[in-house]
Amino acid sequence: MALTEQPASVSNQPPPLEGYNLFLENRPLVEALEREGGGWAHEQASALGERLGGEPLRWGALANEYPPALRTHDRYGARIDEVEFHPSWHELMRLGVEAGLTGLGWTGEPGGHVARAAMFMTVGQVEAGVGCPLSMTHAAVPALRASLELASEWEPRLTSRAYDPGLRPAAEKVGALCGMAMTERQGGSDVRANETVARPAGDGEATLHGHKWFCSAPMSDAFLVLAQAPAGLSCYLLPRVLPDGERNGFHIERLKDKLGNRSNASAEIELDGAWAQLVGEEGRGVQTIIEMVNQTLGSADAASGRGGDAPRRPSLGVRPAADRATTDAERAGGSVHRVGGGNADSNAPRARV
Repeated sequence: MALTEQPASVSNQPPPLEGYNLFLENRPLVEALEREGGGWAHEQASALGERLGGEPLRWGALANEYPPALRTHDRYGARIDEVEFHPSWHELMRLGVEAGLTGLGWTGEPGGHVARAAMFMTVGQVEAGVGCPLSMTHAAVPALRASLELASEWEPRLTSRAYDPGLRPAAEKVGALCGMAMTERQGGSDVRANETVARPAGDGEATLHGHKWFCSAPMSDAFLVLAQAPAGLSCYLLPRVLPDGERNGFHIERLKDKLGNRSNASAEIELDGAWAQLVGEEGRGVQTIIEMVNQTLGSADAASGRGGDAPRRPSLGVRPAADRATTDAERAGGSVHRVGGGNADSNAPRARV
């Protein structure tokens, strides 16, 4: 049986939408950065946009094609509770951290939050999943400031522009990430129903015992966790690795099988006597952790995260319409109908940001 002869070339197909500056092409965002006091970051945002328009577009696709995988034990049967990511995920994380997306809002620079939001949105055009650990880490800073000693220890790590993956004692790392674990099976978003228990061990330390139904960014170096202390629901900082190098009592039961956001790991976890330190006042856990929630789900990151890929969606639709001939006259060299105003549909979410 003869094989079907393949054409030497394929015609009338649009080229890939790549090789352009994702920031500069987003004119409403460029204008907003200047208008809202972040104009000093234009050059950095432009350099990031230029970088993202190249190979990182492929990284975003690969990070979704090869989602994270849970490894509960090593080859010898020892419990490790690690999540493996495709190398493309780590490259995207490195880009985000080096751009300052985990700390730019806390440098004291006027318009720092504006500059960060603009670059956060630009990264979102390539891959939105990395926005979770980048956002959580940035948002942990104001919550940790409820305990000045913890803030002085952890803030330099969380705001560092060095991406340092892997589970090691935080003191040995040049940069760190922070996640969050609040919700439980029986309560969901009603964290007042939480049953995880904090057993005080003195000097603001405690061991945590219970489960969490949703843990964000489970390969982070530390987590803000809610647990029931003697005085009521309280907020704790829980490191994945203890100062002596031992793994904390933080066990990953399974990863969430999600419809979207598949490149990013979200987990169900068990806390088996996990060592943690009190953040803020005992009994005021919601008031403490809400500072983190406000910076992620409740404010700019939620809006810019949702609107991040808005400029690219219409562009992906406009490109085939602009570059494909649809009639005999067009294919013969006549006028090709071009769809204009492709970015107009994306202006609304950006204006709200």
